[in-house]
Amino acid sequence: MQLFFLGTGAGVPAKARNVSSLVLKLLDELNEMWLFDCGEATQHQILKTSLKPRKISRIFITHMHGDHIFGLPGLLSSRSFQGGDTPVTIYGPKGIKAFIHATLSYSKTHLSYPLEIVELNPEGGVIQLPKNWQVKYLPLNHGILSFGYRIIEPDKEGELLVDKLASYKIPNGPIFGQLKRGEQVRLADGTVLDGKDYIGQSQNGRVVTILGDTRPCDHLALLAKDADALVHECTYQAEETQLAYNHFHSTSLQAAQVALSGNVKTLYLNHISARYLGSDAKALEAEARSIFPNSHLVYDLNEFDINYRE
Repeated sequence: MQLFFLGTGAGVPAKARNVSSLVLKLLDELNEMWLFDCGEATQHQILKTSLKPRKISRIFITHMHGDHIFGLPGLLSSRSFQGGDTPVTIYGPKGIKAFIHATLSYSKTHLSYPLEIVELNPEGGVIQLPKNWQVKYLPLNHGILSFGYRIIEPDKEGELLVDKLASYKIPNGPIFGQLKRGEQVRLADGTVLDGKDYIGQSQNGRVVTILGDTRPCDHLALLAKDADALVHECTYQAEETQLAYNHFHSTSLQAAQVALSGNVKTLYLNHISARYLGSDAKALEAEARSIFPNSHLVYDLNEFDINYRE
């Protein structure tokens, strides 16, 4: 599982940062990639990477501001020309269906793959996905409806400890399956084995929280609790708290406080105003680290592994 940031800027494209888009790579887990937001020129950013648009199976839109959706029509259209024939499902607030249908209709765009668009409950809910994956979502505080998403990987069952069973010389066959299910089995020589004694420790699934634009609000704590990775907007420095409030955004310190109170493993600071370049941008990271040391200011085309907690 990896987070790949395609665009980390706020509002408008800049030389150093494109507008919002990131990919959650689940290639080892599901052989899929999930896209979160799709600002203008997202497909151009993908051309700079080894990412394959045909692997994008789900797109999650946080809100309907242009810097989060203007890249969708182009990406959806180009995917048809890049070997994409598998279904895509788009999730987002009310209005996303009309926006996509209008742009595809007026441009006479015909897709080579099935497209499903799901407009989410504005009060929040849970998206149940195959193989027991879940995405919980809640509304944030951004002036217009803006969602935060909490991606929950199912727990990983313990592996059968084959080396521990080697001395019993068990032939290949159904006995291994029974032991893996934790059942008791009787071997040909009368030995009774309890499968529970030969299964390794289970592994808690990882949690990744990806937030849309927001002021501080109560739902942030629910979405971020015990997350292995938290992607939080960081549009302003701490000294501009009032400006952040006026524009329905957050500061570096506010993002760090969410991570600290939520027992988050790693905080990724995203959605950076174009006014912050060089040392000013690093100052955002330093502010966050003063409260939550494991904070990282992200840049376009950064990629991060999301590892299991020990």
